Amino acid sequence: MPILLTLLLALAVAGPATPAPASTDTPSPTRMLGLIRAKFRSHRPPPPYVVYTIERKQNISEGYPDYLESYTYHVWLRSSDRGALARKVYRDYFRGFLEFQRPAFNEARDPGPPTADLFEPAPLHPQPVSFVPTPEPNQTPLPVIGQVTVITETDYNVVSMTTEGSQLHLVLEPKRDPERNRLRELFVDKSTLELQKLVASDRLFVEHGSTYSVTFTIAMGMLQGIPVVTDIHGVVGDNYNDDGKEVDYHFRDISFPPSLPDWYFDQRLYAQHEKDAPL
Repeated sequence: MPILLTLLLALAVAGPATPAPASTDTPSPTRMLGLIRAKFRSHRPPPPYVVYTIERKQNISEGYPDYLESYTYHVWLRSSDRGALARKVYRDYFRGFLEFQRPAFNEARDPGPPTADLFEPAPLHPQPVSFVPTPEPNQTPLPVIGQVTVITETDYNVVSMTTEGSQLHLVLEPKRDPERNRLRELFVDKSTLELQKLVASDRLFVEHGSTYSVTFTIAMGMLQGIPVVTDIHGVVGDNYNDDGKEVDYHFRDISFPPSLPDWYFDQRLYAQHEKDAPL
């Protein structure tokens, strides 16, 4: 049999060529971190207004509840500048005075808001304890003329990346300025890359005293397609052994109203609105 005919018969018996399997290579740890950050920020910017309840629970050094430093606030927040109206919650329908606040991580105040950008560096110059935030006018945001999405994260080295059940666990190390680049561990859904838990550094600001490092373990949830902080457990380091060695924050009743009155964000108008203030 001619050689050409033999080759044609062999090809006919073998059938069509089998395509090569698609590559299933896992992204490098550094690229994976960039993908996780891009996924988190794909949900931004946050809704313009956020309403929530924050519960702070603290124990004294002997382990008993510290009722003076444990409290609950209702908060009505404007995302553009984190200006917020807040009222302390007492029993039943009793409420505290109207307060202007500006929730923030790594500042001398309660952390927040639940929609905070957790990949954002801590402020370069934290405000002192004596700082009293003042309201800012509700300015029209600058127009967006273009956006660039950067997948590669450059602020951290990924020390390790492991699969733990349905999660990916990344251990991070800041490349520079660990006081500002505060992420230490990330736990994400390995199929969606949505952030589920993280460990971050923060600071405890003691009035008229020193500041101490705090390790925050932060639990995440999703609300209307927006990642939100639900719970924080903080442990104070630097050999701090006074009251408040451990503290917990719980964010509850989170909602995104389409609008809020402008006077909520100007404490100079609070006295005029005592009767129609929200509870």
